[in-house]
Amino acid sequence: MNERLTFLRRKMAERGVDAYLIPTADFHLSEYVGGHFKCRQYLTGFTGSAGTAVVTQNDARLWTDGRYFVQAAGELEGSGFSLMKMGQEGVPDIEEYLRDAVPEGGCLGFDGRVVSGRMGKKLADELKERDISVRCEMDLAGEIWKERPALSAEPVWILDEAYAGRPAAEKIEELRETMRELKATVHVLTGMDDIAWLLNIRGGDVPCNPVVLSYAVVTMSRFFLFINPQVLDDRVRAYLDGLSVTVMPYDDIYPFVRKLNGENVLLETAVTNYAIVDGIRGANRIIDRMNPTSAAKAVKNPTEVENMRRAHIKDGVAVTKFIYWLKKNIGRIPMTEISVSDRLEELRRQQEGNLGLSFTTISAYGPHAAMCHYSATEESDAVLEPHGLYLVDSGGQYYEGTTDITRTVALGPISKEEREHFTLVAMSMLRLGHVKFLYGCSGASLDYVAREPLWRRGLDYNHGTGHGVGFLLNVHERPVGFRYRAVPERMDGAVFTEGHICSDEPGIYIEGSHGIRTENLLVCRKAEKNEYGQFMRFEFLTFVPIDLDALDVDMMEKRDVEYLNEYHRQVREKISPYLDEEERTWLAHATRPVGISGI
Repeated sequence: MNERLTFLRRKMAERGVDAYLIPTADFHLSEYVGGHFKCRQYLTGFTGSAGTAVVTQNDARLWTDGRYFVQAAGELEGSGFSLMKMGQEGVPDIEEYLRDAVPEGGCLGFDGRVVSGRMGKKLADELKERDISVRCEMDLAGEIWKERPALSAEPVWILDEAYAGRPAAEKIEELRETMRELKATVHVLTGMDDIAWLLNIRGGDVPCNPVVLSYAVVTMSRFFLFINPQVLDDRVRAYLDGLSVTVMPYDDIYPFVRKLNGENVLLETAVTNYAIVDGIRGANRIIDRMNPTSAAKAVKNPTEVENMRRAHIKDGVAVTKFIYWLKKNIGRIPMTEISVSDRLEELRRQQEGNLGLSFTTISAYGPHAAMCHYSATEESDAVLEPHGLYLVDSGGQYYEGTTDITRTVALGPISKEEREHFTLVAMSMLRLGHVKFLYGCSGASLDYVAREPLWRRGLDYNHGTGHGVGFLLNVHERPVGFRYRAVPERMDGAVFTEGHICSDEPGIYIEGSHGIRTENLLVCRKAEKNEYGQFMRFEFLTFVPIDLDALDVDMMEKRDVEYLNEYHRQVREKISPYLDEEERTWLAHATRPVGISGI
């Protein structure tokens, strides 16, 4: 890492750059990126999915959020980078740091294709006060990365309407109607998941995310798709022709937008890269608002919701079989974090219609589980023993949809503190899943329902309680989520409406000891409507037992026990038909009704 920093600083000196910014992003500002775009990881050694590095001639720092504080501290050791814990008292944000770190009249450099238009403009505006220039045409990290992986070019395939629920032509016409309402003449789309949803296509250019590297420009009469033509077979080409889509080379998006003149361009600067936004500015009027495709995509249609239910039954069978296998064999056969993760993936792949994982599995035993987004490596791969807690956060991609589930399992005796913490987290998850609320609430209104049992005891977790989930797309999807504290860059503060799907995943993390998280997915549904307005509720999509061996029922209130017993009744009803006799017997015991007086 230190050698790479030296090479980068040499490049910076050659170009007259005083500070260089390296975010975690691709040209589409995706959360998860393919190998070609992992410049920040290449330079810092930090492997988490979120983080921004800044390098000057005498300093190097990495900003990341609470999910990665423990992991980043370990991975940055000896790298030459200092950890900046975002949101913590006394920690400056990137803009504040740059104002002090770059000399007056100096220069900040970055690759404008991997920085958002909003962030790029904000940096330029704030640094202008000190006569600091911004140069956005430099991929310096890429220049020193001699063995950089090539851009992915996986084949595109068509998602059948039986899964998508609506034809692409209908979605495109609806988008154009929104453009008319906004008086937009051109719409620029850069989110790969938005384009995939809009056209009912899928790809494989980002690990675990079935998307394709592409941009789109939509007018009232034309649809331009910028894509590597090699990924399109004859069937897909004919399908796109039928939608009147004009296929253009992937990199042609930049000269194309620079030729726009006098247009009202609808785009979202927060999720469109700076190079594109900068190319449009000046000769055109930008209508900067949330991309209407993102909003429409998040509200699952009835076909998508029903398919998601089916996907979660399949996934629930795989995860339930896994927990049974884990409980049966712990201490009897060798197990490590990686080997059991491989076993879970194998069980998922046995399910009809499985297309792989929806994200890299978090398989964490004991203290490793205290790192929210821990990823086992050959060096860290812990041996599982018949005591303590094991956490697994995983998901699958199916033709019927995307899943995401976390379960924490007692592998044998656990401490009193571990049992208390496990029980609190289970209570929190179940309470949020059973909340009823008036339409108009966002996740900021509802997050307290999950945190209250923990806050009452002076406990908390340093991440949101939930995130939106895509339909056979990205496992993290805006614009809904649960978090009490506004984080604008998350863009997940929208009002919940029928069809939104979101995770419900409170946790407790005790560094050096244990970590606990219990996660189900929820779909938002309408409840009754009366003189007070439209009430809303949630329906669980996930059906996998919560480990009674780790629970202290006497800590729970009567309603918590009722929630648990009703949930486990549904698990038995939905999952048992797909298990063998021995597994069914175990599941009946694992989901047996419990009472306050004891199990």
